[in-house]
Amino acid sequence: MKYETAKRILDIFMAIILLIVFAPVFILAPILIKLDSPGPVFADIPQRVGKDKKFFRMYKFRTMIANAHQLLRTDPKFRHLYEEYKKHSYKLREDPRITRVGKVLRRFSLDELPQVFNILKGEMSIVGPRAYYPDELEEQQKVYPESKKYVKELLKIKPGITGYWQVHGRSEINFDKRVKMDAYYARQRSILQDIIIILKTPWIMISGKGAL
Repeated sequence: MKYETAKRILDIFMAIILLIVFAPVFILAPILIKLDSPGPVFADIPQRVGKDKKFFRMYKFRTMIANAHQLLRTDPKFRHLYEEYKKHSYKLREDPRITRVGKVLRRFSLDELPQVFNILKGEMSIVGPRAYYPDELEEQQKVYPESKKYVKELLKIKPGITGYWQVHGRSEINFDKRVKMDAYYARQRSILQDIIIILKTPWIMISGKGAL
């Protein structure tokens, strides 16, 4: 059986398992999000860059105030945060936009669970590179010109809910090292490596290590 066929079977199987195991989260999270702050249940974020540079909408539970992505870029009171955001590989350690419920969801990566629907649609895999924002790729490649060759490699495959870099540091790893690790995975990917990454992921989620 070819790797891509086996991976697709694994993706569908794992997506169904996640839907069953985390059914209580899929039921409770939307209720808690709505009670905690006004806005949609799912994050209102721009499209991401997927395989072969195709854009797609990633599903995530909303963990921030409504319209947080746009406010960071346009609201004057967030200007200093936006500069810090770009400086630290599009991550913020202390982000005032995150809601109370959002902090819990993000710490244990539960906000990522709706991505099982992206998997079932064939836009993502269980294991793969990070799904980057278009402006993130554009700006970060200017900061790290040597990363262009790695970005080219990682965009040849579907992004994942979890991946090689996620189980080796998560948000503690900067863009230049992250894309290098993603490119390494793209070159060396195999069902065995995917299974190893899947088995390591629950501990990363439980420990909250590297979460932002």
